Amino acid sequence: HLHPTEAVAQAHGVNPDAGLHADEALRRSATHGTNELAESQDRPWWRLLADQFKDFMVLVLLGAAVISGLVGEVTDTLVILVIVVLNAVIGFVQAWRADQAMAALRQLAAAHATVLRGGMVQVLPATELVPGDIVLLEAGNQIPADLRLIEIAQLQVDESALTGESVTVAKQTEALAAEDVGALGDRTNMAFKGTTATHGRARGLVVATGMHTELGKVATLLDAGDRSTPLQLRLAAFGKRLALAVLGICAVIFVVGVLRGEAPLLMALTAISLAVAAIPEALPAVVTVLLALGARRMVAVHALVRRLPSVETLGSVTTICSDKTGTLTQNRMHAELLLAHGVRWVPGDPLPGPAHAEALRAAALCNDATLQAKNEEGPSGIQWLGDPTETALVLAAHAGGLDKAQMDAATPRVQEQPFDSDRKRMTTFHRAAQGFVAYTKGAPECVLPRCTAHWTPEGAAALDTARVLATAQQLAAQGLRVLALARRSHAR
Repeated sequence: HLHPTEAVAQAHGVNPDAGLHADEALRRSATHGTNELAESQDRPWWRLLADQFKDFMVLVLLGAAVISGLVGEVTDTLVILVIVVLNAVIGFVQAWRADQAMAALRQLAAAHATVLRGGMVQVLPATELVPGDIVLLEAGNQIPADLRLIEIAQLQVDESALTGESVTVAKQTEALAAEDVGALGDRTNMAFKGTTATHGRARGLVVATGMHTELGKVATLLDAGDRSTPLQLRLAAFGKRLALAVLGICAVIFVVGVLRGEAPLLMALTAISLAVAAIPEALPAVVTVLLALGARRMVAVHALVRRLPSVETLGSVTTICSDKTGTLTQNRMHAELLLAHGVRWVPGDPLPGPAHAEALRAAALCNDATLQAKNEEGPSGIQWLGDPTETALVLAAHAGGLDKAQMDAATPRVQEQPFDSDRKRMTTFHRAAQGFVAYTKGAPECVLPRCTAHWTPEGAAALDTARVLATAQQLAAQGLRVLALARRSHAR
């Protein structure tokens, strides 16, 4: 990000207009590996089952079962084995279901990338990208690797998955000064793996893949391996202390009995029986059942628990530090209400009048959300991609019976003035039957002062700007994001 695009391309030995040759890409793939984050291998079923017998208390119970069998206590042996098997089955089923769910999620995350290689545009699995590849991006594409942007056209990227910032970032291609770059989000000439292009298009040069990407560095920090939960640590410590105490008491009883003249074999059997009786064989079963009930309650609220002991970890938490976007929320928005002529409309209800329909038309046409086909999921097989605010407006228009695709075809966009932090509004110009019409959406305090009248089906009406602004402030005080919609017609 500190170097010009020409220098970056030269350092990677690639012509941005032609891309890498197929043979060179293959050689680099052998050097750098695949473009994917490292993850643990799927555990076979027998490994999942064997993991259920690694707990210290389970091993103690198995030892007690063996000893009980040797001294002829068949009933105790069977009871202990039933408890151990029940514990293993419950843990195995939970781990198996979680592994299957994780595998399904990884399959959904499989992505492709549009790449320029040997002067030809190709669509390849994102895992085959190598440093030096030239990637072509469009709105809706997920960034497949860390890219140094070399050519853009109004590119905006949603980096909330990486930085937690829900506002899209406008990108550029110029080299940055070291003093201007602080946090990761300041690198505006870069596009990072795992983020999403929401607007515009671009061409970028792959500078990092796999675990060398910024997302890979985060994954490295999170990869702490399997750590025991507080409950597991306490149970393990309790089991060890109990085993040592029982063995000590049994040894004392055996020695005292022998010194009193009792038969060594009799004292040995007595000591072993005492050891078996002292072990709380029901403890793992009780703990497992309670954890399974906790896991079931969490599944009811769509929380997947991979390992049963993890259920109790939340019970030991005193403070949770979490960013809102993508963790406590889904980075999705929806239109709460539409206010026109003083009448409120909630999506899903019938439209009260033409003014509401015209406002929804403005919201859908002054909008860069795009419709993208999906391979599966959802009854309609489609989804809207773009800024969360704009997708919410399009969905509100659809709820009011307006189809953005049909309106775009009937009134095609001929020009636009994109939203920026200075104007705080976006304007699009469309060709209509009677001439041209411009639609604007933006902050009420920036849009309303530029309006001269209130739109009605019969024509222009007087606009009370102060009253409308006061209403907007009241809505904002309720926690709503408020937008004003406006239009201007120009006859031929």
